[in-house]
Amino acid sequence: MSTEKPLSDERDEDDMRPEYDLRGGVRGKYYQRYRQGTNVVLLAPDVARSFHDSATVNEALRRYLSEHGAPPAPSEPLS
Repeated sequence: MSTEKPLSDERDEDDMRPEYDLRGGVRGKYYQRYRQGTNVVLLAPDVARSFHDSATVNEALRRYLSEHGAPPAPSEPLS
């Protein structure tokens, strides 16, 4: 005979944190935005100190591209 408690007995108390309560959530709220695609780029800490938001990063990259052109495509897919 096993002395282990059934799984249901171990979960008698609600141990979920209040900040994880999803009862007020809206299903599919960001679905359309997600379908448009995302492009997240992580900046190195020293670079991130110079760019405080995406607008300044985009402005600098557009200026660079207008002066230097687009960089060559990578020879292997990035992962």
